[in-house]
Amino acid sequence: MKFKLILLSVVILTVFSCNNKGGMSLDENDNIGNSYSFGDPALTKSIIDLAAAYTNQDTDKLFSYYDDSFNSEDDKASTKKWLESMNSISMKPYKIIPLSMNGEDQQVLAWSKEERDYKNGSYEKLDLMELFVLNKEGKVKGFKQWKSIDSVNFGRATGGKFFGKKPSENSGRPFMFSNRNETKMLETMIGHYNKMEIKEVSSFFAEQVTINDYEGKVIKISNKDLGAMFTDYKSVKWTPYSIIPIKIANTDAASGVMVFSNERRILKSGKIWEKELMEMIYFDLDGKISSLNQFAK
Repeated sequence: MKFKLILLSVVILTVFSCNNKGGMSLDENDNIGNSYSFGDPALTKSIIDLAAAYTNQDTDKLFSYYDDSFNSEDDKASTKKWLESMNSISMKPYKIIPLSMNGEDQQVLAWSKEERDYKNGSYEKLDLMELFVLNKEGKVKGFKQWKSIDSVNFGRATGGKFFGKKPSENSGRPFMFSNRNETKMLETMIGHYNKMEIKEVSSFFAEQVTINDYEGKVIKISNKDLGAMFTDYKSVKWTPYSIIPIKIANTDAASGVMVFSNERRILKSGKIWEKELMEMIYFDLDGKISSLNQFAK
């Protein structure tokens, strides 16, 4: 009898200490508040096999693990082109956790080390955390990725160094790419500029604009007077070579955009003005162009 009681205690302890449910979904949907359970172990092997196909740069095999929403010819062609841009790529998973909710929604969390050796000489080493969402057939239908970038990478999210004309709290900070749609806004603005559509061009500027031109002149002009810039021109053609939006790291959202370009202006008098330009275009906190520094050759 004593043995049976001990055995029963072990069984009860095992049941309560090996709960296969846990966590909680906090998404604002039908699953809010629900717990996760371990998913089908076969999903682990699927991700391992997917990683092997990816490492072998085998596009056809790789796409066999994705559902139809990822299997368009354009998707395959762009993936194949990207994989073939490298001498080698390796994805080495070191932790995989399949999850399920309500016995239907299948997800796999995977941690892996990845190295990319590009044919152009670039190199990347990443530590990745990835979420794969799978359909009922175990095919990947959704994907998200988070990464930690190794210091050996040739590319970084921040770099350079700000000094300033005078020491300030920003001195010594690195630069980072800005992402407030500056590139697209300038592309659109240049399109209107080339059509000499002053109303549309003016909409990208602040109420007061300071222009430091290539001759060293400082021009302060109000937005409503910008239309005067086209008064003497028959046509203009501004052709950007590159647009690089940057900001000082750990500062407010104001940014500067380096624009390398060529501009050709044909005046009503018949004179032609053409320059190779490097301009720093500053966007204020409202996302409007507030000033411009221009250099030319």
